[in-house]
Amino acid sequence: PLGWKQRLAFSVATLHDPPIVFLDEPTGGVDPVTRRHFWEMIYHAARVQKRTVFVTTHYMDEAEYCDRVSIMVDGRIEALDTPGKLKTSFNAANMDEVFLKLARKNQSTA
Repeated sequence: PLGWKQRLAFSVATLHDPPIVFLDEPTGGVDPVTRRHFWEMIYHAARVQKRTVFVTTHYMDEAEYCDRVSIMVDGRIEALDTPGKLKTSFNAANMDEVFLKLARKNQSTA
C-alpha cells in the first residue's frame, strides 16, 4: 500500500523516543487518505507523546495542520506565526493565499 515507506521511516525515527523529529516532505507522492493518516501519526507524536515535530512541505494546506508556520521565500523566512494569525495578517482565506501574497511582495521588491 501507498505510504508504507513513510510510515515505516517515521516509526523508525521515533523508536528511540527523541524529543524532536524533523520530517522533510513526509507526504510527497501519497494519496489523500494515506496523507491524512500520516498527519494523524504526526499529531499523536506532537500532542500525546509531547514531541516537537518540524515538517517541511510545499503543500500549503498541510501548513493549516501545524501549530506554527514559517514561510520561506527565496531562501529567507518571510513570515512566522500560527496559521490563523498569518491568514488574518495577510487578509487571506487560506495558507496558499498567504504564500502567494508573500511571494508576490518579494517579486515586486526584487
